[in-house]
Amino acid sequence: MRMSLAQRVLLTWLFTLLFLIMLVLKLDEKAPWNWFLIFIPVWIFDTILLVMLIVKMAGRCKSGFDPRNGSQNMKKKVWYLIAMLLKLAFCLALCAKLQRFTSMKLAYVFIPLWALLIGGMVELGYNIFYVRRD
Repeated sequence: MRMSLAQRVLLTWLFTLLFLIMLVLKLDEKAPWNWFLIFIPVWIFDTILLVMLIVKMAGRCKSGFDPRNGSQNMKKKVWYLIAMLLKLAFCLALCAKLQRFTSMKLAYVFIPLWALLIGGMVELGYNIFYVRRD
């Protein structure tokens, strides 16, 4: 099943809207929910993205796959997987800190996010300044 761009945008907006509504309810103290419950739309959206990414990566393993330009494409997919895991680590650490499950310093909670942002800047710079040598 392949999703069109419009479907992906709609799905992204839907989960973002649900998360923001739940976040506002929690911050206004109208919903006494656990922080991990507030992040359920984020968990569901990330799970969908991870499954789609893993299915695409597994598609390379089937017989008859043409590997031309595949290593560059695979490197990009591995970066996307690492980025998703860094985002997941940040969200889990943030929820644990907000729920007071841990006494970790807030600076440590943001380490996965900082790594994700630095990696994103490196990828952006690589995509802008990389000159192909054909």
